Amino acid sequence: MGKTKHSGPTKLPKLPDPRLWVSKTPFGLGTVKPHHLRDTLKVIWENRDNLGFANRILTKGVCDGCALGVLGMKDETLKGPHLCTTRLNVLRLNTMPAMKEKYIHEDINELRKLSSAELRKLGRIPYPLIRKPGENRFSRLSFDDALDLIANKWNAINPTQSAFYLTSRGITNETYYTAGKVARFLGTNNIDNASRICHSPSKTALTRSLGIGASSCNYKDWIGTDVLVFFGSVAANNQPVSTKYMYAAKRKGTKIVIVNPYYEPSMKNYWIPSIPESALFGTKIADDVYQVTIGGDIAFMNGIMKHWFEMEEVTPGSAINHPFVNEHVNGYQQLKHKAISYNWDELEQSSGLSKQRIVEFAEQLAKAKSAVFVWSMGLTQHRFGTDNVSQVANLALLRGFIGREHCGLMPIRGHSGVQGSSEMGADPFSLPGGANDQNNRNRIEKYWGFDLPDWQGDTVGPSLENALLPEDHERKLKLYHMSGGNFLETMPNPDYVKQCLENIDIRVHQDIIFNTSTLFDAKEAVIVLPAMTRYEQPGGGTSTSTERMVYLSPEIKGPRIGEARAEWDIYLELAKRVKPEQTHLIDFRDVQHIREEIAHTAPNYDGIQYLDDKGDVFQWGGAWLCEGGIFPTPDKKANLLAIDIPERRKSEDEFYVTTRRGKQFNSMIYDEVDPFNNADRFDVLMNEADAKKLKIKQGESVVVYNDHGTFYGTAKYVQLKSGNLELHWPEGNVLIPKGVYEEHAKIPEYNTTATLEKAETYVAYKDTQYIEKRIEDLETDPN
Repeated sequence: MGKTKHSGPTKLPKLPDPRLWVSKTPFGLGTVKPHHLRDTLKVIWENRDNLGFANRILTKGVCDGCALGVLGMKDETLKGPHLCTTRLNVLRLNTMPAMKEKYIHEDINELRKLSSAELRKLGRIPYPLIRKPGENRFSRLSFDDALDLIANKWNAINPTQSAFYLTSRGITNETYYTAGKVARFLGTNNIDNASRICHSPSKTALTRSLGIGASSCNYKDWIGTDVLVFFGSVAANNQPVSTKYMYAAKRKGTKIVIVNPYYEPSMKNYWIPSIPESALFGTKIADDVYQVTIGGDIAFMNGIMKHWFEMEEVTPGSAINHPFVNEHVNGYQQLKHKAISYNWDELEQSSGLSKQRIVEFAEQLAKAKSAVFVWSMGLTQHRFGTDNVSQVANLALLRGFIGREHCGLMPIRGHSGVQGSSEMGADPFSLPGGANDQNNRNRIEKYWGFDLPDWQGDTVGPSLENALLPEDHERKLKLYHMSGGNFLETMPNPDYVKQCLENIDIRVHQDIIFNTSTLFDAKEAVIVLPAMTRYEQPGGGTSTSTERMVYLSPEIKGPRIGEARAEWDIYLELAKRVKPEQTHLIDFRDVQHIREEIAHTAPNYDGIQYLDDKGDVFQWGGAWLCEGGIFPTPDKKANLLAIDIPERRKSEDEFYVTTRRGKQFNSMIYDEVDPFNNADRFDVLMNEADAKKLKIKQGESVVVYNDHGTFYGTAKYVQLKSGNLELHWPEGNVLIPKGVYEEHAKIPEYNTTATLEKAETYVAYKDTQYIEKRIEDLETDPN
C-alpha cells in the first residue's frame, strides 16, 4: 500500500495545439466517425418520457457504464464535465417504464423471434414470473411464492448442485458482498461474476508477480508519463471518456503506443466532444502501433527483454534498472536465461513483428524515465492470459516502472461494477479481504459466525457444463441463480450454452429486463425476479473504479418499477427461507449495515462505512500500490517470471481469429454499424493483401469455418495484421471452442483458428462433400 494520497483533478490546457489536429475540416466532415451530437439528441428523444429522472441520474449518480469512475459529470482526473455516448446508451435501462402485460405474457415463441436489443426495448420487468415445461407463456406469482419455490429446491439438493452468477452492469459492492456471503451461508462456493470472464488473468498475474490484484496507479499518471502503452485495449471505444485523459497526456508530451493486431481507427484519431478544440478538429491519439499477430504478445515481450539483455552486455544500466531490481525483485537470472534462449527467428515468427520493430520499441522503453502499461481483453481472453499479463509485469519491473508517479500497471475495466466483485468475495477463489484460503476462511468464519464450505467452487464455464452431468452426480447443476447476464451472447459456442441452460432444473433470472436466454426452457421452472437498478436501491450503493476509487452512488428520486427489489435484499430473503433458524447470522438492517460489515471483513475498504452522501469517495491503497518498491508479498519483493512462448498451431490455409466490440456495451448492441470503421456486425475484418491472395473483393460474401462452427459474413478490408481475422462479439462466438479454459484463472478461451473462403466456393465444396457422402452411404447400406 502507498502512503501518497491522490492529488485530485487537474486542469486541461486552455490554448489549442494544432500539432495534434487530425485535419482543419470542422467536425471531421466527410470522415467515418461517431456523430456525438446526433447520438445525444437520439438519447434525449428516447428518454423524453422521463427527462427529469434521466438528468438526475447523469448529474448525481456514479456512471453505471465503464469503470473510469465518473461521479455525476465529474471525476478525480480532470476538471470539467465528462459524458460519453456509452453512458447515454445505457441510460435508458434506468429510465424506461415497465413492460406492458401483453408483452410479458406473450406467447414464448413470439418473444423468441426478438433479438436481445428488441427485448430490451420492451421495458422493465415489473413483477415475478414463472414458466414451467409445456407452458408457452410466463405466469405471474408473488415474490413470496417465487422465493419459497427457490428455497424448496435449495433444501432438496446438495449445495454442490447449485450456483450463483452476477453480471457487472450496475451491480454494487453491497450486492456482491451479500451474494458472496449468502452463497457460503447456503453451503456453496459455486459463485462467479462477469469480471472474471474479462480480467481474472489480470488479478491472477498481478497477484503472483506483485502481490496486488488491482491497478497500481491512477488515470492521472497517464498525463505526463513518457510512454503510455495500450496492449490489446481499445479504450477510446470501450471507455470513451478516457480519450480526454489521452488528450491531456498528449498535451504533456506523452507518447502513446498501441500494441494490437488491428490498428483500431478510434485509437488513431478521435473527436472528443467535451473539448472544443478536439470536437472541431479531432485529436491524433497514437504515435505508433505495433501490430502483433493474435496471440503473439508473449513472443513480442520476450523479444523486448532479449534486446534489453543484449544492450546490457554492451553498456550495463542502459536498459535494466539495476538498483530497483537488485533491491526489490526476485527471479532476474531465470528471466534473463529464458529471454535470451529464444532466437530472433522464433520471436519474429511468433510475434508477427520484425526484429527491427521489436528493437525500436525496446529502445524507446529503455530510454523512457516513466511508463504506464494499460491492457484489456486482447491480453486476458487467451488460454495463456495470465502469462500475457505476467510479461507486462516483467517489463515494468525490469525498468522500475512501478510504485511512483507516472508509472504503473493498469488492467482497465470495462464495467463500473467489476473491480469490487472479487474484493467482495463474489467468486470461487476469493473471500472479502483476500483469497479463499484457510487463513482467510478462518478469519471470515469467526466474523460471520458460521462454517464456510471448504471445497473448491466452479467458475461459470464448468458450472454450465455441469448441467449435462448425470442426475445423481454430486456436481450436477440443478439450480442456477443468475443476477443479470446472458450466457448465450457472452460464452463460446452458443448452441452448447443453450443445451446446458435447458438442462438445469430451475433457472432463476434476477434481472431488470428480458434477454434471449431468459426465454429458454428449464426442466422444472424458469423463475424471473425483478431487480432494482443501483439508482433505485434504498440507501444507494457503492462501486469501485479501475483506479481503486470507491464511490457512493446515491439513491435517486424518481419512478420505481412495480415489485422490483434491491438485489442484495432478494439474496437475503432467499437465505432466510432456506435456513430460517439461522436468520440472525445473515440479516442486514439496511445498506449502511452492509457497508459497516465490509469495512471489518475487507480491510482495504475501511472507509466505505462513511460514504453516505453524493460525491463521497475514497481510494484504497493510496495513489500508488507498491510505493517505494515495497510489495505485499511474503518477502516484500516482486517476482519476475520466465514465460514460455505458447504453442499455437494453424495450417497454411487457416487464419488466427479473435473478436472485437463495435457500437455496444458488453453484449448490448446499440447500432448495427460501427461508427469508427463503418463495419457491419457481420463484416469479416481482414487484411487487404490476404483477401487479394484469395481473390476476395471488398464486400464479397465469405464464410469463416472450423470444427466448432460456421460464420457467414462479408469481407471488409481494414488495417489488420496479415494472417488474422476479426469478427464482432458475440456474433463470432460460434467459432470459439467450448471447454477450453485458461490454466490459472479458468476463463474461457476467446480465440481460435479458422478457414476463410468465398461463400460461393464454400457452398459448392459442401455440396460436393454432401453428394459424395450420400453415394458412400448408399454403397454400404445393407438394404
